[in-house]
Order: sequence, then structure tokens, then C-alpha cells
Amino acid sequence: MTILIFVGSLLAAMAIGIPISFALLVCGASLMWSMDMLDTQILAQNLINGADSYPLLAVPFFLLAGEVMNQGGLSRRIVNVALYLVGHIKGGLGYVTIVAACLLAALSGSAIADAAALSTLLLPMMVAAGHDKARSAGLIASAGIVAPVFPPSIGFVVFGVAANVSISKLFFAGIFPGIMLAASIWVVWWWMARTETIESPPRKSLREVLGAVRDAAWALVLPFIIIVGLKMGVFTPTEAGVVAAVYALFVSTVIYKELKFSELYRVFVAAARTSSVVMFLVAAAAVSAWLITVANIPAQVVAMLQPLLDSPKLLMMAIMVLVMIVGTAMDMTPTILILTPVLMPLVKAAGIDPIYFGVLFMINNAIGLITPPVGVVLNTVAGAGKVSMDAVTRGVVPFMIAQFILMFLMVLFPKLVLVPAHWFY
Repeated sequence: MTILIFVGSLLAAMAIGIPISFALLVCGASLMWSMDMLDTQILAQNLINGADSYPLLAVPFFLLAGEVMNQGGLSRRIVNVALYLVGHIKGGLGYVTIVAACLLAALSGSAIADAAALSTLLLPMMVAAGHDKARSAGLIASAGIVAPVFPPSIGFVVFGVAANVSISKLFFAGIFPGIMLAASIWVVWWWMARTETIESPPRKSLREVLGAVRDAAWALVLPFIIIVGLKMGVFTPTEAGVVAAVYALFVSTVIYKELKFSELYRVFVAAARTSSVVMFLVAAAAVSAWLITVANIPAQVVAMLQPLLDSPKLLMMAIMVLVMIVGTAMDMTPTILILTPVLMPLVKAAGIDPIYFGVLFMINNAIGLITPPVGVVLNTVAGAGKVSMDAVTRGVVPFMIAQFILMFLMVLFPKLVLVPAHWFY
């Protein structure tokens, strides 16, 4: 009965147009009322405690870093490096998009920020070169979702806090799967581009390539600073967010001098607005998470799925299908915050590695960002690239299918995730 009240109240609130953050509070209040313990003070206390988390400080700092990189010229220089490296290959601008997406993912950890930057910088170039606009927009959208899987992933920070799992280990475990996601997009684009007659830009000389790398060197160094710093124990994931933000500010204002001090207020406000949305979601979800525990919903879910506990792969398959369905109607952050408290006891009962589960859970949620009708990254590309939502959706389908196939291969062969993860540990 409690599961029905939890799901029913959440869906009903969303159906009448209540924003997801407030829908979570309505859901929590409904659960409290059903258990005859409705108390606004308890709601308020859990709301405050939900946002009062030291690891979550990484979220606003990484969002600020991403905003500064886009405004301060770091993103543009990264795209130039990719263009000079692979732009001459047949279908080269598509490969440029994929390489640039991976490099940007290692800087910001935000799919929306990366997709917006790529749409603004590369979509006009691809259309001008003769590539189909819908296919190009679909490629950019699918490449943008590498960011939540690559370190420093904001999604991993939220999941790590919600699941009480090492964020550093999640970061390291996401490196190889992130590369494989990019490789799956690369293969699909190669298949599509092999019959194109579009003339590629001329191959750049080694001197020009080195010049582009030198120009972007300050931006390219940041991922290594973060990875090496985490590996050596110099700073925590939360402190890595601060390092990324301060470094991006320094490079943008002092080295590249493309971000004026007079523009900093606007950049800080934009980052603060995005951060406030995420943090309020986290706080509201904390209320529901606490009540999920009090109502013993995880134990009820474990009892319902008891037959699958003896087959971890079958259980993971069922969970992935569930997350796929939820991802079509809900954004990544609320999906993580709502499902993690319910699924983690099930994962532990089945003996599944929490880090492995976290990586696949994040990949599934990342793909959910490009699944219609609510795909946030689809909307971002449509808005930034001035292309219709229908066209972006049509263009993203082949890439999305390839990413789902890769995800289920990781379910069938867990070592694809676990073995490289242990290398990076």
C-alpha cells in the first residue's frame, strides 16, 4: 500500500503540472499522512538536512567551472584542437564533435553545458559543410551525454551522496565506460558518413596542430590536475570542484583574458541559478528518501523481486529496463534521488558491486537525457542550435540505440566495467 501511495502521489502531482521538486514534497507529505505522522516541522528539518552535505558542495563548483569555461574561451579552444586533429577525415566534423565532447566532459561534468557549447560552436559548421541538420543535432546530443559518465561527473557526486558510495571510485570507474560510449557513437557516425560525398577540410600541418594544442594547453591540463589530484589523495572530489572553478576563473580572466571582470557577476548568477535548482531537488528528495526508509519500502521491493536475487544479471537487466522507462519521463537528478534509496538495498542483497551498479545506473540516466519526450539535452540542442525538437529526436535515434546496446553488453559482461575500474583504482 505504501508503494502505491508513494508512486501514485508522485505521478499525480507531476501529472497536474507541479514541478518535480515540489512533487517530491507532496509525495513525502502523502506518505507521512498515510502513516499518521504528518508534521511540517519534520518535513522542514529533513528538507534542510538534505542540502546540508559537504560532498554536495562539488555540484555548484563544477557547474560554475562549466559556465566559466564556456564564457572564457576554454570550450572553444578544445573544439579547435579536435578540429585540427580529426577534421580532415571523411565525415570529420562528426568526429570532431565526439572528440570535443570527450574533452569537454573531462572539464565540466555537465551534459547540458557541453551540449549547449557544442551546438553553438559546431552545429552551424556541420550544416554549412553539407551535413544533414537533424543527424548533426542528434550526434551532438548523443555526444553530450558522455559528460555524466566521465569524471568529474556531477551525476556521480549526487549518486555517491544518495547511495553512500565513494565518489572518487565512481569517478575512476566511469573513465573506460565513458570512452566506450564515445566509441559507440563513433562507429554509428562512421557507418552513416561512409557514403557521404561531403568534402572534408584540408589536413592541418603538424605545426598547426601543435599550435592549436599549445593555445588550448591551459584548458587541456585541467582534467589531468583533477584525476592526478584525486588519485594521489591531494584533494577530495568536493575540493576538486573548487580547484576546477578557481583554475577556470584564473585561466579565463588572466591567461586568455576573454572573460572580463565586469562579466563575472552574470556568470556567477547563471551558475547559482542552475545550482539552486539542483540543490533544491536534492533537498526535496531527501524528504522522500527518509520517508522511504521509515515506511520500509526498500524491504517491500526486495520481497517483490526476491526471485531475481539469485540471478544478479537478470536483476540488473530488470533494473535497467525500469530506469529506461522512468528516464523517458523524468530528468536525471530526480531519477537518481528517487530510485537510489529504493534500489541500493536490492543491489546489496543480490551481491552486486555498488560501484558497478552506479556506473550502469549513471549510463542509463545519461541516455535518459536524450530519450523523448522529456530529454533535457534534446531540448538544449534544439534551443541552442535553432532546430526543431522533432528533427533532433529523429537524428538522435541511431546513436541512442547504439548506447543502449552497449549498456546491456555491460550488464551481460560486468568485467567490461569492473576490470578497467580496478586498473584506475
